[in-house]
Amino acid sequence: MTTPRLSPAHPSPKAQMGRLAAQGLSLIEMLVTLALLMVLLGGAVPMASDLRSGMLLHATAALLETDLQFARASAISSGVTVRLAVLPTAGGGSCYLVYAGPANACTCDALGPARCEPGATLLRLEEQPAQRGVSIAPLSRAILFDAHKGTVTPTATLQVQAADGRAIHQVVNIMGRVRSCAPAGQVNGLPKCS
Repeated sequence: MTTPRLSPAHPSPKAQMGRLAAQGLSLIEMLVTLALLMVLLGGAVPMASDLRSGMLLHATAALLETDLQFARASAISSGVTVRLAVLPTAGGGSCYLVYAGPANACTCDALGPARCEPGATLLRLEEQPAQRGVSIAPLSRAILFDAHKGTVTPTATLQVQAADGRAIHQVVNIMGRVRSCAPAGQVNGLPKCS
């Protein structure tokens, strides 16, 4: 039995692949491909940066909410008044401290560790360097968590802000409950602040 021969009008698949490989891409085809890649990357890079900024904003707000609950729970369980202070740092960022002790007894600075006066105990420190792109607006005075009633004085709205202008507000009511919202409804997944 003999193998049928392909006619010259129908070259073998191997011959077709060899001819295509020998031809390669023309300069115009490569430039069009590069232009399309640049357009796609040009849209993807800002979108990835925006996504990263949004995730960092949400993470910082969630950590702050957790630390607000930690401060309240620490006050109730220890029987000692606990405070949460949000302060600016020298580098343009912010930091917050959870501590037991008198008002203004602890401070934080980007140049070194937190410092507390004698009689004050630092429970938690969280820093937001300016390079990170998310900061918390400083409070004029520390939030006090009452050890016996579990209440908060004064009630406060803590503002977590991203460099691109988006913000999440953590609203703390008198009972120490935290509600998250976004001013102007600019952050997906959160209700608009009223």
